Order: sequence, then C-alpha cells, then structure tokens
Amino acid sequence: MKKKVIVAIADGLGDRPIKVLNGLSPLQYATTPHLDELARTGKTGIMDLVYPGVTVGTDMGHIVLFGHDASLYPGRGPIEAAGVGLPLQKGDVAFRCNFATINDEGIVVDRRAGRIRERTEELARAIHGMQIEDVTFLFKEATEHRAVLVMRGDGLSAKVSDSDPKAPNDGKPYKEVKATDDSSEATKTARILNQFLQEVYAKLKHHPVNVDREEAGLLPANFIITRGAGMMTNITHLADELGYKCAVIAGEDTVLGVGRMSGYDVYTDERFTGNIDTDVDLKAQMALTALETHDLVYVHLKATDVMGHDNNPHGKVQAIELFDRMVGKLIADLPEETLIALCADHSTPCEKGEHSGEPVPIVISGPGIFADSVQTYDEATCSQGGLGRLRGHEFVWSLLDYLEVIPKQGN
Repeated sequence: MKKKVIVAIADGLGDRPIKVLNGLSPLQYATTPHLDELARTGKTGIMDLVYPGVTVGTDMGHIVLFGHDASLYPGRGPIEAAGVGLPLQKGDVAFRCNFATINDEGIVVDRRAGRIRERTEELARAIHGMQIEDVTFLFKEATEHRAVLVMRGDGLSAKVSDSDPKAPNDGKPYKEVKATDDSSEATKTARILNQFLQEVYAKLKHHPVNVDREEAGLLPANFIITRGAGMMTNITHLADELGYKCAVIAGEDTVLGVGRMSGYDVYTDERFTGNIDTDVDLKAQMALTALETHDLVYVHLKATDVMGHDNNPHGKVQAIELFDRMVGKLIADLPEETLIALCADHSTPCEKGEHSGEPVPIVISGPGIFADSVQTYDEATCSQGGLGRLRGHEFVWSLLDYLEVIPKQGN
C-alpha cells in the first residue's frame, strides 16, 4: 500500500533554557506524552530551515517546508495578500501590516493595538479603495491585529523600507518609508505611501470602532505600520510537477498564503485563531479528513510562536501542550500506512521575543521507519537522533521520498 504523510508544524517551537522553567526549554518543561511517543517510535533529528544560524520568518520557513527553494521568496507582502484572498496584478506592491496605536506625535504606543481581534473589518473598509495620485490602495484585515496592503498603479517598486519600528520599539516613532534604491519607481512608491499613512491616521483616529475601544479602556487601532514589501514571483507548483496531492490546514494567513501560492488545497475555519484559544480538535479532524483525498497534509499551530514573541514561557508551555493534544488526536485515528512528522518553521526564544537561527527538533514516525535511541521530543535530545542535522529542503524531500514521487537520479 502506498504511504501517505501528515506533517504537524508548531510555529516558533524552538527555544532556549529558561531560568523560570528550571533551566529547561518550554518544550522540555511541557508535558508531551504524544510528542514523546513519536520520538520513541520514530527517527529524530534537528533542522536548519536554510542554514545554521540563519533566522527566517514564518513566510520563508513555510516556503521551505512546502518544498520550495528559498530563492523563490517573493517578500512577505505577496504571501499575506494570497493568504487573505487579495489577488495581485502585475506591478502591484504588497505589504504585510499591523493595526497599531500611535499618538499625535507619531509615537508608536503599541505595535499591535492591544492585539485587536474584533471589528477590524470595519476599520479595513475605511481604508480600502483610497487613492493618492494614480495609485489605488487595497486593504484587507487578516488574523487578529494583522492586515494586508496592496498599492496598485503604474511605475511602482517594492524597493522601499518598512515603516514598522519592529519589536520591542513601542514608544518610538514609526519610521518614514524610504526608497532603498535610486529608481524613480521606488522614490514614487515611498512618497505616496508616506502620504497614505498620514491620511490613514486622520481617517481612523475618530472612527467609531476606535471611539468605542477608547470608551471601553482599550487602545485604539488608529494607524497601520507596513513591512515586507514585495512583488509577485512565480512559484513552481511542486505537487503538480511531481504528481502528488497536498493540503494545508491552518488559521494563520501567512501559512494559508504560502499554501495557495504553492498550488496546494487550503482549509481553514473561523474557530482557528492565532492564539491559545484555537480549536485543535477541529484542526486534527480536518487534517484526517483531508488525508482521505490527499497524499501529504500539513497541519499548523501558531500559538507557540505568539507566546515566544510575548516573552511568556509558561504560556508557551501551555501552547506546546495544546500542540501535543492535537498530535494525540492525529495519532488516535491515523490511517494505516501513514507516516507522521513533527517540525517547526523556526525558533522563537522567549528571552529574545523574536525569531532566532537555532535549529528546531524534527521526527518522522510510522510504518517502515527505524527507531533511534531518542526517547523524548525536544531540542537537546533530538540532536542525538538518526536523522542528524538536516536543512529544510532535505527534511521535506525525505518525506516526499516516502510518497515515492522523487525522480530517480541516474540509471
């Protein structure tokens, strides 16, 4: 019987020893019977998504995990646009955005507007369709405080800087957007985008959503900050090329966007949040259902990354235990001749509050897989496993080999 593969991804899973966790990482500290079961019965290792020490974003991490070369990366903006269903035309420039809170002096009070989650679609409608000179602005809300902006017009360029001051720089001004090359297109794009940001503040400052938020003691989402400018590139549809069917189960627009750009079938639900309250039971069930008609299924959890960004070790432990619960649901109903793999797209150490270049633990378990001597799934013990230390494409192509779709080399 031909094998199938399901890959469970815990976003930002990797971490470092933490004093408040008795010198353990959140993964070591957490109670993870199902993750450890797969480590005992499978082959383990550690993985660098690109190269050792190279930090990647969720977007780049999933470009690699979905089987592509990192050189195909189009920038975060186009990926986010695909994630929220904003189709791009040739010449469009897309940006990843946050709803944010600023004061009248342009100081960023909160880069995430108090992690706003409600009524962002009303704010987005106030911005969508704005026009400055010959440029139209398309805007769509995404997961929680996140959003996507597309500039559409003649003579634009993605060679512009971010307005986002980046974490942990709340309390500093947002950055003026600047051209990053000498082209007239980049200069035009930066000039018009800066004007747009000022007009957004004027529109959102007294928007009814923000009036209600301030009356309720919440931070207003009165601004947007932009980053990750990009123009669309052509990403090979690997599944079509090699002859397999792939599905992605996720609630995070970045992951859904990479899935759509890859030509994979994507499935989501409003009960899939980017945080600890996501419905992991439903995710597991949808993944198992997708496995009936697909050869390879990815199922993704975001909460581990969020807790790392929030410098919340105990919250990350809770998110990891949620991941373990999801994996347990998968194991319980896994079809015969199906392999299950565990991985992450990058590390997000709590002490740093940002992504790092440290490797992440991996495991492949199931029929026909030799078990190594590793007994627990964590950053330290998996480094001793039979898979060794792989790069991202090596891990993914090892999985594809079990699907028997990798062309034979030579005679």
